[in-house]
Amino acid sequence: MSLPAVRKKPLQPLWWDAAHQPGGTLVLIDQTRLPGETVNVVCDTAEKVWHAIKTLQVRGAPAIGVAAAYGVLVALDQAAPDDQTWREATRKACEYLATSRPTAVNLFWALGRMRRRAEQLGHRTWLDARAALLAEAHAIRNEDAAMCRAIGAAGEHVIRDGSGVLTHCNAGALATSEYGTALAVMYAAHERGRRFNVYVDETRPLLQGSRLTAWELLREGINTTLICDNMAAVVMAQQRVNVVIVGADRIAANGDTANKIGTYGVAVLAAAHKIPFYVAAPSSTFDLEIANGGDIPIEQRDPDEIRRGFGRPTAPANVACYSPAFDVTPARLITGIITERGVIHPVNAESIQRVLAAPRV
Repeated sequence: MSLPAVRKKPLQPLWWDAAHQPGGTLVLIDQTRLPGETVNVVCDTAEKVWHAIKTLQVRGAPAIGVAAAYGVLVALDQAAPDDQTWREATRKACEYLATSRPTAVNLFWALGRMRRRAEQLGHRTWLDARAALLAEAHAIRNEDAAMCRAIGAAGEHVIRDGSGVLTHCNAGALATSEYGTALAVMYAAHERGRRFNVYVDETRPLLQGSRLTAWELLREGINTTLICDNMAAVVMAQQRVNVVIVGADRIAANGDTANKIGTYGVAVLAAAHKIPFYVAAPSSTFDLEIANGGDIPIEQRDPDEIRRGFGRPTAPANVACYSPAFDVTPARLITGIITERGVIHPVNAESIQRVLAAPRV
């Protein structure tokens, strides 16, 4: 079904509220409450930022990175350092926030960038340092928004008028600072007047597809059909799907890609049905220090996310569960990786190095 677009401004899942006294703080949409209600969470302590990342109140690799960058400021304000102690306080804040989740590389990329900026500031006063670090966090957020727009422009051509598109999990505005990665491609095609239908995997066990992606797409007036994860093969076999587009949480140097659990299965199905399978991600999601997907750390989630879906018993309380949050799709199954610098094709180490060295489109 489709609904008329009602968006008056870009959907933003998190922002720095300068009006919050003193000095502002991080505010974010609690994504665990969507789609039933839209609730904003004020993250005015480091513990609240850490909790928001860990419990998926904020999720999606780019959004996690932006939240962590602002979280450094929140932690510093909480610590109330002086001209001598702010550097050590910055180090501790970065180390603490880095323990929230292990897989999304943008978390560590953003914290590393905040640490490097602190080192560049030398022996500045705390007030000067705070202003510079806040400016760096704003830059991380604004650059992410620009990259998302560029990803949409680079990849919109893969969606033709009348296409059927399948996506898994949520790689939209809610997963970034705004606009999205995989969904950016869809938004850009939609803005150019193309009509197409998006099949949205529900994405077990936390239903990011049904709760978040379907909500986003309907909000934008894009034709959307929700399916259970185990229906993907059927819609492919029935030729309802022409292209698959997903996001990413970490991409190794050879193109192996970690994304929400279930993505690998979708890629295998796409290959079996000869359907192009694209990954959309900013350059900050690449981890060129990791040679291949076998070295990507995979987060293990609470078994009760399977046994007690959203608090309701759905399995025997004592049954053993295996609950990885992500899986790795081999580069050989990926048709192309859509980045803000262009489309990487074929997907291999050489192509990745060449495209990442190019200017943005």
